Amino acid sequence: MNVESFINGIGIFGVVVFAVSGAFAAARKDMDPVGFLLLGAITAIGGGTTRDVILDRPVFWLEDPSQLIIALVASLATYLFVSLAAHLERRKWVAWSDALGLAAFAVQGTFIALELNSHPLIAIIMGTMTAVGGGVIRDVLSSERPLIFRGQLYAIPAAAGAVAVVAMHDLGFSDSVTATAGFIIVFATRGAAMIFNIRSGPPGEWFKMGPDDSSSGDG
Repeated sequence: MNVESFINGIGIFGVVVFAVSGAFAAARKDMDPVGFLLLGAITAIGGGTTRDVILDRPVFWLEDPSQLIIALVASLATYLFVSLAAHLERRKWVAWSDALGLAAFAVQGTFIALELNSHPLIAIIMGTMTAVGGGVIRDVLSSERPLIFRGQLYAIPAAAGAVAVVAMHDLGFSDSVTATAGFIIVFATRGAAMIFNIRSGPPGEWFKMGPDDSSSGDG
């Protein structure tokens, strides 16, 4: 399996995890099945949709609805088996799976922008947006302060991976090496933040150790 296939495969996995995290948000608000489907789908595909609209390219799930279908199925499954899903969340399986999805989406989004010959800064923003945009929309719709504004080291790892992809692409590294490096940077940075409870505090407290309240899932 080549690196592109691996990243795409992890990206599909990320769709599932982000959809589950959106469904958890619906559960916390005591929503009905429609709420589960809506928040789950938006979390999974919201970032990529926003990216495609801004870049004026065909929205990916309109051309191939497979990822939308996967998100809807994962959301409905969470509604039906919410107790099991909550057990996995408590054991941190969802959080670690979310970190894999975050890494895959950041790399994918950056490459998509680069393929359109976007400015390096735009490519970095698009990679970060792909990774975290869906979660921001989810939190706004569920009347929560977005995770990336709660001191979680979440958008920063995605941006760091996007920067690495842009830099290595400009330096002439192969796509496979570039994708691998970007993926590892995002996953390792997010993983370290979860293990050591590293948080980006307010001005004057840039890194503040504290309880990890990550609920996973910005897509």
